[in-house]
Amino acid sequence: MATTQVIVAGAGPVGLTLAAELRLAGAEVVVLERLAEPTGQSRALGMHTRTLEVLDQRGVFDRLGGQLGTWGHFGAISLDFGVLDSHVAGQMLIPQVRTERVLGEWAEELGVPVRRGHEVVGMTQDADGVEVEVAGPEGSYRLRAAYLVGCDGGRSTVRKLAGFDFPGTDATTEYLMADVEGIDLPARFSQPLERGGISSFPLGDGVVRVLLAEWGAPPRRRTEPPAFAEVVERAARISGEDISAGTPRWVTAFGDACRQASEYRRGRVLLAGDAAHIHLPAGGQGLNLGVQDAVNLGWKLGAVVTGRAPEELLDTYHSERHPVGAEVLFNTRAQSLLLNTGPEADPLRSMLARIFQMAEVNRYLTGLISAVDIRYEVGAGEHSLLGRRMPHRVLSTEDGETTTTRLLRTARGVLLDLADDAGLRAAAAGWSDRVDVVRASSAELAGVDAVLLRPDGYVAWVAPDTGEALDAALRRWFGAPRAH
Repeated sequence: MATTQVIVAGAGPVGLTLAAELRLAGAEVVVLERLAEPTGQSRALGMHTRTLEVLDQRGVFDRLGGQLGTWGHFGAISLDFGVLDSHVAGQMLIPQVRTERVLGEWAEELGVPVRRGHEVVGMTQDADGVEVEVAGPEGSYRLRAAYLVGCDGGRSTVRKLAGFDFPGTDATTEYLMADVEGIDLPARFSQPLERGGISSFPLGDGVVRVLLAEWGAPPRRRTEPPAFAEVVERAARISGEDISAGTPRWVTAFGDACRQASEYRRGRVLLAGDAAHIHLPAGGQGLNLGVQDAVNLGWKLGAVVTGRAPEELLDTYHSERHPVGAEVLFNTRAQSLLLNTGPEADPLRSMLARIFQMAEVNRYLTGLISAVDIRYEVGAGEHSLLGRRMPHRVLSTEDGETTTTRLLRTARGVLLDLADDAGLRAAAAGWSDRVDVVRASSAELAGVDAVLLRPDGYVAWVAPDTGEALDAALRRWFGAPRAH
């Protein structure tokens, strides 16, 4: 039987990001993807600030080539994302097909094998690992690994095989979405009409994306995508517009079901992305939430399977990411009340539009949707940086100018010595195989003597004003020191 350290089910943005992170951590990984070829569909069209930051931490941002803008929304009410403290503040307009291509090329460069047309159909786990039954183009086979991660979407086979609970609510509203050539519709975003809501906006190359929700129409249980004729009929009922002369590139349907796995880890099986949580894609948070799941899990799982950290480190994946997912489900449910109601809610929308213009409210909502305001529980201490992502800061070192972002390209921990403290550097010497110690200075980090960064860019320890010794923080996040 073939073996590897980690099996990743699913080669979408989440699975590819996770696989790349695992390789950067030195782990062996195999990706199994049910589809023989990428769909070519771009359901997601944007990336938020924190996702752009984590991809820049790995040197991938410059490959994306999307358009960065500062406009965003909460329930179709405008927000200004330009207020965020980030070198990539805003949202990047980038089709999912390009995102997957870039992430796929990155994973391939790191040596990730992606087996397309290979579907997980069975699974058993024991105390030492997971055995997966795979249906491939040339027949069935079995593959064993220390861990299996389901990144296989909202209908996750891995989640079902492993017996994860997936509580929540079923869809009450169905959306039809199509990318259509050869039609002329006005640009509008979530316009509420008497019979339903409609969005239509150009994607370039003569393609218009049409998104339709019909009030009172119950969601249908579908096994195939809807026919374009159904989209044409719904558009005529909702807005009176005839789009029958158009040619669809693809058509899909989705609903506002809201569910979250009660746990993100069951023994040797973990979930990430839509396999762990589904929700209305309001505010474009779905892909972003999943990629950040992958970045949180990747360095931890990589450290565990390569023997550099204890298995208990994996418990922090659930404790950190489950509350984040729950918060996204909460805010998308709130947005659905604005998106799935007709003109009778216009006075509420107008009132909220005024409130959202207030600087404090705008900053709160943009920080929420962009995920830059996440704060993890990383240990004792009250410093404002502790548990938060390290913003992009310019540093001066003996080797020249660099940034906090660039220091994370190797996906290792980073201990920033900002006070030229030889004792600090000596205390971290036992972790030199996992943590880079960098002597630096920065006007943007005035009053900070030292900072310990996890590989995902979150601050694990700060001096002064910390309630935990450096040794304890290093052990907690990077395992025991190397034996001399």
